[in-house]
Amino acid sequence: MDLLEDLRDPSSSIRGALTLVLLLAVLLALVCACIAGYLDYRMLHPLVQQTSLKQEELLQHTSTVQYTLPGYGARDGWFFPGLRGAPVVILCHGYKWQRTDVLTLATTLFENQYNVFVFDFSGHGKSQGSTTMGPREAVEALTAIAVMAQRNDVDRSKFGLWGAEIGGYAALAAAAADRRVAAVVVDSVYDKPLDFFTFELDRDGYGSMPIIGWMARLGFQVTDLPYRGQPTLAARLGTLARIPKLFIALRENRQLAESTLALYAASPEPREQWVMPQGNYLTMTNDEKRTYDNAVLSFFLRTLPPVPATTR
Repeated sequence: MDLLEDLRDPSSSIRGALTLVLLLAVLLALVCACIAGYLDYRMLHPLVQQTSLKQEELLQHTSTVQYTLPGYGARDGWFFPGLRGAPVVILCHGYKWQRTDVLTLATTLFENQYNVFVFDFSGHGKSQGSTTMGPREAVEALTAIAVMAQRNDVDRSKFGLWGAEIGGYAALAAAAADRRVAAVVVDSVYDKPLDFFTFELDRDGYGSMPIIGWMARLGFQVTDLPYRGQPTLAARLGTLARIPKLFIALRENRQLAESTLALYAASPEPREQWVMPQGNYLTMTNDEKRTYDNAVLSFFLRTLPPVPATTR
C-alpha cells in the first residue's frame, strides 16, 4: 500500500525517479535516431573523392559521351571504341567506387576489340545525387544501354554487362529487363537492397548496436519505399534463361560471397561460377587484377565474341 500511495503522490521520490527514467529513455531514443539518420545519410551519400583524370589523358580515340538520366539531369561517360560494329560491354562499378576504378578491366576488353562504356552511378565520382543500393542504379544501367544503342558504330542488338556490388545488382536487374543484354558478369551481388545496406552497416560496426542498427535499417526502408514493389533479383532470374551468366564470389567478403553463390544456385542455365580468395577488386594486387580481368575477358570471348554484327 505504501508503494501505491507513493505513486499517487506527485511529489514522491519514486514518481520522480520514474519520470527521470522516462525522460532519459526518450533522450536516448532521440540520440539513437539522430545517429541512425546520420548513418543513413552517409551511406546513401557516399564520400567518393572525384578523380582528376580527364578523358584526354586516356587511350587514344576515347571519347566523352554526354547524356541525360531522366529525372536526375546531365550525366557523362567514357566510350572506348573497339572493333566497329562489335558489341558494347558496359561496366557498372561498385559501392564507393567510380569509373576510374575499372579502367584496367576496360582497357583489357578494349584491347581485345570490344567497345566499352564506363560511367559513374549517382552519388559516385562526378555524378551528383545519392545511391539506392541497386534499384535506381538498374535504371542508370538501362539508360547506358539506350545511349549506346543510339550509336551507329556498335552492335546495337547485343550488349555485355559487368557489375560489382551495387553494379552487380544493376547489371542483373538490367539484363532481366532488356532483351538486348546477351551476356552478364556479376561480382559480389545480393538479392535485395536491404541485404547490402545491412552488410555495409555490419562492416562499419553499427549493425551490432541493436537500437541504432534497427533504426538505420528502418530509415533505409523508408527511403526505399518507391522501389518496395519491385521483385527480388532471385524472382527475376527466370527471365535470364539462355543468357550466359558468370557469378564471381570473393571469399573474404563472406556475406556477399554467400549471397552471390545463392543467386548462382537459383539461376537458370547457362551459368558459371568462380570463387576467388580476395575480398574486393579495388584491393587486389596488379597480378590479381590481371587474373581477374582475363577471366572476365575469357567469359565474354566465349559468350559474346567481338564480331561485327554484319559478319554474323
